[in-house]
Amino acid sequence: MAPLGWAGASSYHELCCYGAGIAGNIFAFVLFVSPLPTFRRIVRNGSTEQFSAMPYIYSLLNCLICVWYALPFVSYGVVLVATVNTIGAAFQLAYTAVFIAYADAKKRLKVSMLLLGVFCAFGLIVYVSMAMFDHKPRQTFVGYLSVASLICMFASPLSIINLVIKTKSVEYMPFYLSLSMSLMSVSFFAYGMLLDDFFIYIPNGIGTVLGVIQLLLYAYFRKGSTDEARRPLLVTHT
Repeated sequence: MAPLGWAGASSYHELCCYGAGIAGNIFAFVLFVSPLPTFRRIVRNGSTEQFSAMPYIYSLLNCLICVWYALPFVSYGVVLVATVNTIGAAFQLAYTAVFIAYADAKKRLKVSMLLLGVFCAFGLIVYVSMAMFDHKPRQTFVGYLSVASLICMFASPLSIINLVIKTKSVEYMPFYLSLSMSLMSVSFFAYGMLLDDFFIYIPNGIGTVLGVIQLLLYAYFRKGSTDEARRPLLVTHT
């Protein structure tokens, strides 16, 4: 029987893990709903205009890989990673479906093929990880894929950071979106550290650093911002 002190410490540790994971889920949800104004505009105008579907296609693949990593087939005890990425995948799939519905014929075909490619790539990852690896090597294989995917996602704002420095304006770097991304990264960094899961805390540690840089730039250049700063960061133009 474990001493009461150890039991109390264990309970406190588990509480901190769940608290960090739930906070990460909440902040991630803010990120997932941030493109809604863009898609209201697409539906209202009946056209995708010059918007690109690539951020949503890529985010869908990222979410699917992270969901697979968090399932018991690959990892144990990271259920909050599974929940947030399942919700995220649903949002990205819905955004992509709306984009396909309102795109012109050329864009519709291109995005549909990319969407098919995402599901084929994910299916291949699942098949290879199940057929070629035992449980521990499988976790390592899928873990490194998720780390690479997350680092690419967190690095995507680097172009925005460069634009802010060049223009000395935060017009295209919305404060609340940057804050949510930073808080989500901090939350999942803490979650990964508490679980001692390298594949969670490394990419989110990088995301935390990039998020802090964005917030510092916002504080420095905010006087040059305009009302356009409310545009979602995930929206890019072709």
